[in-house]
Amino acid sequence: MAEEISESPNDPPPETPPSPPSEPEFDSKTMRKTKPGLKRLFLTFTVLVSFLLGFPFLFKSVEIYRSPLPFHDIDILSNDVVSNPFLFPCHFQAIFVPSDPKSSSIDVNLDELELSIRSKITKLASKGIGSQCGACTNNFTLSLTLDYGDCTQSLSKSYKCGLIRAVDLDFSDDESVDEALESAGLDFGGKVYSVVVVVNGDGVEGVKVVVGKYRHAWIVGRDWGVEEVAERLAEIFVKVFVNGGREEGLIHGEFMPVGADGRIVLSFNLLNADPRDWTYDWDFQKIDETLLAPMIDVLGPIANISVESQVLYYTPKFTFSSWDEKLGGYTLSTKDLPFFVNSNEWHLDTSIAAGGRSKILQFVVYVPSAKECPLLLQLPNGEISKTNAFISPMWGGVMVWNPQSCSRDSDSELVTHILSPEDLQKVFEVFAGQFRQLFGLKSGSLHVGALDTYSLLASEKGFTEWELDFLSRQHTCFNIHSSATTLGSLSKLVQSLPRMIIMDEIGKQVKFSLEAANLARSNASLGFYDASAVSSRQARSLAEDAFFHPSIMSVSYYSFEHCFAVYSPFFLPVSMHVLLAALREWRRYKQEKAKYLLWKSTEKVAS
Repeated sequence: MAEEISESPNDPPPETPPSPPSEPEFDSKTMRKTKPGLKRLFLTFTVLVSFLLGFPFLFKSVEIYRSPLPFHDIDILSNDVVSNPFLFPCHFQAIFVPSDPKSSSIDVNLDELELSIRSKITKLASKGIGSQCGACTNNFTLSLTLDYGDCTQSLSKSYKCGLIRAVDLDFSDDESVDEALESAGLDFGGKVYSVVVVVNGDGVEGVKVVVGKYRHAWIVGRDWGVEEVAERLAEIFVKVFVNGGREEGLIHGEFMPVGADGRIVLSFNLLNADPRDWTYDWDFQKIDETLLAPMIDVLGPIANISVESQVLYYTPKFTFSSWDEKLGGYTLSTKDLPFFVNSNEWHLDTSIAAGGRSKILQFVVYVPSAKECPLLLQLPNGEISKTNAFISPMWGGVMVWNPQSCSRDSDSELVTHILSPEDLQKVFEVFAGQFRQLFGLKSGSLHVGALDTYSLLASEKGFTEWELDFLSRQHTCFNIHSSATTLGSLSKLVQSLPRMIIMDEIGKQVKFSLEAANLARSNASLGFYDASAVSSRQARSLAEDAFFHPSIMSVSYYSFEHCFAVYSPFFLPVSMHVLLAALREWRRYKQEKAKYLLWKSTEKVAS
């Protein structure tokens, strides 16, 4: 049996069964067998995204409202004002008529005379006369007419021949001649400046030149040359009609006493220095209704004028006067006038417009006390002022009014004296002259020319029509320049401060200001002086209102850095933690996924 189960030594050994494959080595620090989940990553990034989505709502909640402004239109207006000066059109005409219709016509070459007048106008403009802003020496038409039976005209046929007959005019009465020329209708419904030249005028010694209160003048004389006529015509056209009769030393046009809102408040004050000596009052309503109303009405296109008055007591002056035996009164020299107004005792700024942007002009009637009566203002040449008054540019004027009798009232007979209508008339005439001077116009009735002295007729309204034209042109030019400068400054300010509040009201004011400025320029180019003055006044007022709007003045420097500094303490700490947690979770997820991928690759190699 043992032999049967014994194996033969020559038999091959039995085959061993194959062993199962060994598992790859697993390192728990660098490998993982399960795929990392996205739950933690999803929650972390959900919190981060919620924070990121909240920032637009935060910025929207702190957003500054800015109404869109027409920056391009503002730049166009500013550039046009600088590069394209105002070209107000002016129309001049000279009419030559004989003093006697039966006289023969003079031998005048209209073309030669027109060239001479134009050259002299250009020469005057080159000297700076009539070339300021608002002038029209670079944009004018000139028409000449010889009305000597056979009517000869140059340039246009606007004048109707035979309309003026010198024989029907009494040149010794300037007022009647002025009214006769106005009734003749020389302007033909437009603004035409006319000069009537009467040749060989009888009853006139030398040459008489008169400028009326409308838009015409007349020259009467005998035996003059063509060059002399051209010189006189050019002077009247440029120095009077275009330049308003202004002379050197007068107040410049840029100091026109009109407020930024286009309003003027005339404050009339009657000051009693010492009411223990005497007390004076006035019926100011008569001045307002009969004297001031016509003047305020004609100045309507230039400014909106309101009037107020008051009577003050115990208002001594600030300077001391000295007795002059020769003059028989107390004198005050002009060098002391700057200290005449006593701002500590004169409570003049009581107007409701004192705190606004309206211009207040103070007109003061000073009644001195008995111990310095009569009080006289002495000029530098030693003479006494005829008006006993003086002006202060951009402030107003003062008139010293001395009672007829400088003896003080007795204590038992102290009564209130009322200024008589004659005294009120004199006071108003002085104030009217001061008001004209504040506007840069002459207060006298004479204009000294190169060849003659011209007589300037005064208007009962305080301003002649050609003076109103001059003021309208000058005021329009000044207002447009001012509005363009203000809008340009506002544009630069708004663009430099992106956090500035711009309300819809400001946007509308800027829009309307631009429209009014463009309308004023259009009216000016068409010769509508009054309409252009009104539109320019509106343009300046709206531009000023927009620039000084309270909503932008309070937060002019509310910058983005300020906003960041205010809100960063609330959101920066939490947002940093959330961001760091998201970065850390993203890094962990990448590491765990790398472990899983390493295990999968090791397992694949092992199999």
